[in-house]
Amino acid sequence: MKITLILLAATALFAGCVPTSQLKQSQAESAALREDNRKLTDKDNDLESNITRLKSDISALKSQIEILDGQNSVLGKQAANDQNKLNQSQGNLQVEQERLLRLQKLLAQQRAQSDALKNKMSEALNGFSSSDLTVTEKNGKVYVSLSENLLFASGSAVVSTGGTEALSKLAAVLNLNTDIAVNIEGHTDSIPIRGRYQDNWDLSTSRANAIVRILVNNYKVDPLEVIASGHSKFDPIDTNTTPDGRAKNRRTEIILSPKLDEMYKLLSAS
Repeated sequence: MKITLILLAATALFAGCVPTSQLKQSQAESAALREDNRKLTDKDNDLESNITRLKSDISALKSQIEILDGQNSVLGKQAANDQNKLNQSQGNLQVEQERLLRLQKLLAQQRAQSDALKNKMSEALNGFSSSDLTVTEKNGKVYVSLSENLLFASGSAVVSTGGTEALSKLAAVLNLNTDIAVNIEGHTDSIPIRGRYQDNWDLSTSRANAIVRILVNNYKVDPLEVIASGHSKFDPIDTNTTPDGRAKNRRTEIILSPKLDEMYKLLSAS
């Protein structure tokens, strides 16, 4: 602006005494200078605008950087948390794998014990007829099934001589294998009982109790390992509509189970 005023003053000062050609030249140069000044002013304005825009861009970038830093911090914490969870999961998986291996080992031991027990019982009781006594294995347990014909007279809970002999051989095996739980189950057919017993529940329970007393009192089987129960007619193995089926249902089952204390502890461990 100052340059423009100086040019105008100079032009007015020398207008009266300068030749026309020089005046025109001076005016042309003055116009050129004014144009240059305008251009410089425009450039200056553009630079100012660019500076303002750049400052705004810088401010926006700083804001974005702060946001990204915050997100990065959150992601870092999440990654650390995820890593901790992964480490914990891997640790839990290893523990569960070890428990599974131990459980498989215990199951294998149980099967081996059951197989050995079945063989010992079969050998000890091999002198009895298969129609009166059977030894089978199912679900890791050994089932010694004794018919009514071997153990009792009809409607009675007094163990016969042949039954007592069978129980003595069974007790001999149990006393050599003290880690065996013994469950004695009495079963009847569906024909209602008459006589001294109130019903088939009473008869089946009395028969189971009679066998327990012989095992414990006569042959010193550990009473803490023996359980007696009566099932009446409600757990048949054959039909009750035929004489042969009813005869099979009138039985006493002695169920022998290797103790599973270690397995139960392992399964209940958190």
